Amino acid sequence: MSNPSTPKLSSFGCGVEGPSSPAKRMGRISQKFRALADAGELGLIAYITAGDPSLDASAQIVLAEAKAGADIIELGIPFSDPVADGPVIQRASERALRSGTTLAGVLELVRNLRAHTDVPLVLFSYFNPILQMGLQKFAESAASAGADGILVTDLTPEEADEYRATMQAHALDTIFLAAPTSTDQRLARIANASTGFLYLVSRTGVTGAREALPEGLPQLVRRIRNFTSLPIAVGFGISLPSHVSVLGGIADAAIVGSALMAEVEGAASVDAAVAAVAARVRSLKNAARAGLSRRSSSLNISTGE
Repeated sequence: MSNPSTPKLSSFGCGVEGPSSPAKRMGRISQKFRALADAGELGLIAYITAGDPSLDASAQIVLAEAKAGADIIELGIPFSDPVADGPVIQRASERALRSGTTLAGVLELVRNLRAHTDVPLVLFSYFNPILQMGLQKFAESAASAGADGILVTDLTPEEADEYRATMQAHALDTIFLAAPTSTDQRLARIANASTGFLYLVSRTGVTGAREALPEGLPQLVRRIRNFTSLPIAVGFGISLPSHVSVLGGIADAAIVGSALMAEVEGAASVDAAVAAVAARVRSLKNAARAGLSRRSSSLNISTGE
């Protein structure tokens, strides 16, 4: 496997998370959002299903994404029953499992990536694989490998006290999902449980590319900002440069997944997949940098030292 040379991200200083989170040293995720806010730039978070078509290929894809401009990368841990995912990521998960990908293998992938890049890495998982490994062992392994945050798709804040305490004891950000159907009370709980950033599901349903963003998205983001000063990243249905361009005036980051995994699925070889994903990331990041409405540098990330 080739290992493309990837420049390291610079360090952007110290700080903390949202208003209700305990003070702690600013990690890679918060450093990156601070730098994006200072630059007035929308962030781009790129998702891939780890192990599709292989873990070696995933390493090449991640490094290419980082070099192409991805600000944060989510590594999806393949699962046999990915109920929140659309058909593209379901098929990617199936291929990854067939290739022998395990949670332990993904953690080793993170460790290997850390030898080549400082791009923030978020592990995106269902709860079952983490429970099978054990919360303490998982947190220790993820932290020592160099992961920065964890997002568990099917874990609610009400059931996450032990999980949150264990992850945060190992300096791992805990990222939770908010949805258009979330009540104000629930948004407050989600915001309180989240560190690093808050993941906003742009629409109801499963993941997958869409032609247009929901009309009520700006109002939804404004409503969520009443409950958190964390950066807000919007996912589900984000696939086109025009989506990213518009989001520059609304949110703090765009999350793209199915569109990237469709490039992997359609590629004739690993090299072709790496090139196609990098080209898509570059196009999306260019839209983020020069979109219809650039971000102001007033993102409220308080310091906690």
